[in-house]
Amino acid sequence: MKEKRPLVWLSAEHSGFSTQAAELREWRLTPITIDAELRQGAIPGKNAWVGVFDASELSGSQLAVASSWLEALGVEHWVAILKPGQIDHPEICGLINRYCEDYHTLPLQPDRLQGILGHLWGMSELHARASGYTPLSYHDVALEGESPAISQTRELLCKFAHTEEPVLIYGENGTGKETAAKFIHNNSVRKHKPLVVINCAALPPSLTQNELFGHEKGSFTNAMSAQKGRIESADGGTLLLVGVDELSGEQQSAILRFLQEGQIERIGGRRPIEVNARLIATSSSPLEQLVNSGRFRSDVFYRLGSLHVLLPPLRDRKEDILLLANRILSAAPSSAGPRRLADTTTICLAEHRWPGNLRELQNRIRQAMLLGEGPVIKPADMGFGQTPSNDQSQTQELSLDAFRSQADRRAISVSLALAQNNISAAARLLNISRVSFYRLMDKHQVLHRTSVSPSKRD
Repeated sequence: MKEKRPLVWLSAEHSGFSTQAAELREWRLTPITIDAELRQGAIPGKNAWVGVFDASELSGSQLAVASSWLEALGVEHWVAILKPGQIDHPEICGLINRYCEDYHTLPLQPDRLQGILGHLWGMSELHARASGYTPLSYHDVALEGESPAISQTRELLCKFAHTEEPVLIYGENGTGKETAAKFIHNNSVRKHKPLVVINCAALPPSLTQNELFGHEKGSFTNAMSAQKGRIESADGGTLLLVGVDELSGEQQSAILRFLQEGQIERIGGRRPIEVNARLIATSSSPLEQLVNSGRFRSDVFYRLGSLHVLLPPLRDRKEDILLLANRILSAAPSSAGPRRLADTTTICLAEHRWPGNLRELQNRIRQAMLLGEGPVIKPADMGFGQTPSNDQSQTQELSLDAFRSQADRRAISVSLALAQNNISAAARLLNISRVSFYRLMDKHQVLHRTSVSPSKRD
């Protein structure tokens, strides 16, 4: 028996759906009502290439938000169904021009509609075969690896996933902070509920209230219908604030009530709305430092939660670099057949400081796939200026002495922190003499900060 192809049917909630759709026996229909709350479970998978946009019975309020639904569902090809004369409606005409490949006027002609849908499905299938691959992003591999740094991070994320507390994720750009946040959501009890992502850096101050809290009908000139804000859309699920350190002081003040009480109020609304959303935030900058410098509100910082996780930079997980590089490389397209890294390239990967972290690794590999010739990827293909044998300073970074120095510096730093900068106590923690501790500090040029009592700090 031939497997039915998935077909999204977007329409108003009316009895005519079953009558019109009954003739499409070769399709597995996913009916979606345009005024129902859109949840992740309602969004079709990647194989739902075609959809029917039944605009014949839409109300004015449904028509006003139709474009948002057509975009959110992510269907590649839409076919519209209209009543006679609807094509002369400016809004309907605009929607068809923008989103639909074709339209069908009632009464429904099943054979004609089947032909249109079959053709669009076939073209989508052909394009998918022509592309032949799905590029692997660094987000797909960000948490992979066996290094102690990423193993401990994964363990921490798993523990945080089983709580309902807010989580603050720190990390340099390109370390996969958003991936970590999605990992928490996907392993939590809220995994079947919506994950709403807000890019704080792209949130215009003038639109913050409307974007986050929504508005009621008639609250301003173009408010033809009530609209939920992003925060309210996360009810029951998870709200992810990406780059929370990018919020201005005014924007921080705007979200304070939600952080404190779990309530929002739409523009033009007169009643508070309870929102049950688990909060996760990411930041590239240490928020505590921003609080101390007056650039971030302390009351907002403390309400972002006490559960913090720091994603390690790529330079601190060198043993994972080759694994990650080969994972990205194996998924990249190549007309020249399989590609592999030269030994000299592998050494360059380990020696490089990776200021752009995983994003830089991905970009360098993609560059090599475009510019490199032959089955072996050389250092120059990835943008490394010289081979390791010609760069003594880089080679020294992988020497045994370099690793020993790194371990010594970490031991000094950790013991001083635990001993509140008391040299004698720090030496006892390392089970060495005070004199030996001073020698290590001098050798590795570690400055000693005298501890200050809390009263003197003020």
